[in-house]
Amino acid sequence: MTDSELIQAAQTSKAWPFQEAQRLYKRLHGKGSKPRDEAQPVMFETGYGPSGLPHIGTFQEVLRTTLVRRAYETLTGGAPTRLVAFSDDLDGLRKVPDNVPNQALLTENLGKPLSRIPDPFEKYESFAHHNNAMLREFLDRFGFDYEFVSSSDRYNSGAFDDALRGVLTNFQAILDIMLPTLGEERRKTYSPLMPISPTTGAVLQVPIEVVDADAGMIRFTDADGSVVEQSALGGMAKCQWKVDWAMRWVALGVDYEMYGKDLTDSGVQSGKIARVLGGNKPEGLIYELFLDAKGEKISKSKGNGLTIEEWLTYGSEESLGFYIFSNPKSAKQLHEGVIPKAIDDYWQFRERLPDQALDKQLGNAVWHLLRANERYEGAQAPGAGDSLSVPYSLLLNLVSVLGLEATAENLAEYVASYTGKPVTDPALMALIESAVNYNRDFVAPTLAKRAPQGGEILALTQLDTQLAAAPSEADAEALQTMVYEIGKNEEYGFENLRDWFRALYETLLGSEQGPRMGSFIALYGIEPTRKLIAEALAKA
Repeated sequence: MTDSELIQAAQTSKAWPFQEAQRLYKRLHGKGSKPRDEAQPVMFETGYGPSGLPHIGTFQEVLRTTLVRRAYETLTGGAPTRLVAFSDDLDGLRKVPDNVPNQALLTENLGKPLSRIPDPFEKYESFAHHNNAMLREFLDRFGFDYEFVSSSDRYNSGAFDDALRGVLTNFQAILDIMLPTLGEERRKTYSPLMPISPTTGAVLQVPIEVVDADAGMIRFTDADGSVVEQSALGGMAKCQWKVDWAMRWVALGVDYEMYGKDLTDSGVQSGKIARVLGGNKPEGLIYELFLDAKGEKISKSKGNGLTIEEWLTYGSEESLGFYIFSNPKSAKQLHEGVIPKAIDDYWQFRERLPDQALDKQLGNAVWHLLRANERYEGAQAPGAGDSLSVPYSLLLNLVSVLGLEATAENLAEYVASYTGKPVTDPALMALIESAVNYNRDFVAPTLAKRAPQGGEILALTQLDTQLAAAPSEADAEALQTMVYEIGKNEEYGFENLRDWFRALYETLLGSEQGPRMGSFIALYGIEPTRKLIAEALAKA
């Protein structure tokens, strides 16, 4: 594969990161676009509100933006790019989070900018500094390449002053955009710019009067009723959220930012404001939101979602990325039940990657995930083509049979016996440990083996007889054929093989679904499987 072949394939790929990159390239270089310095990096942005800790939504937005960034670099043959992780830490604290200490301290500081409130954890300069540190630690943990930008730093240093003058100069035009979108009561107090009280330090939701736009001077009534005239520059005021978003796009020169469907209207209004300020709304994808197991929108306050720590307890980072990759414009259910399939699908796609044609590689989620952190330059890159010797779903079936007392070391011994070599692959060992966790919390509590009945008794008896006669070294394929032939025997009365396999799962494993039985018997062992059959027949 040559660079020119890769670029050509990227320019026509139907994979969604490439389609986003193609739209961005057309926006920046197509007919009617403004001349652009090719040495100027294309700016990608993702935003973060530091009133809470990073979560799975933070991960997915940074990951997806990174995938588009890498796709853009690929189709342009290496155009320079930047990814900014922007923290809106000058925002006022509106409510005290439930999951932090020193609640009284935060209550005393409600309304003040997050970066000017003491850290309730007593570790950092402010509450925002604490949560920003958590964000950076979170992003660093997954190897994201980004530049951290703080709203407070930009406002306080004067870096946003020119953009703020633009807001003041176009104050009425911005009001004309925003007021029709607000309710009657909100319109009475709304201002595109929120001053910070010189007496309380709180971010005020009050109307303001522009005294001198060029000088940045404003007038407003403080909380104590006094009329104050002060500068809006240098961190003495901040923009309302939708105005702030637009101002930031223009001030930072953002070319691409994606956001959730719940911000669709905000994006429209911010786009209009950006044009008033002399810029444009960035290119970007509007993605669908995650749903819980019941199909309801995930809410941090309800706690009805799956946290990133929970996913990593039962699965892997790569499987999470794989699950997030596909169909960003379609809502996804995010709960523990999707983890096993995501893991096995990830490894199947990873194994087939090197042998795929180039256009298929560019549509393979694993290509994008490996490329995201610059770990993939070709079919022979580290990690490409790897496979698991035992699927995660099979590990779950094995540990469910072994029971709650089973340990990761027990599973590793079975896998070593099955493969003929000790488990040294860290990825496999990590999944073995995850399978133990998953079984403990989700599988074991739901298992209920039923007694075999009718022809199932005869079929299980025949399976036991044939296993007793089978050589101890019989492989998975031979054992699968054995099980298959018994199920086809009309003497046992199965309408189809699906009924036979369901009977095996329900009587031997205690679940409605299960593994390829030949592989399970080879992994678990012939004699232990015969013991399972004997226990099932004893119930008949």
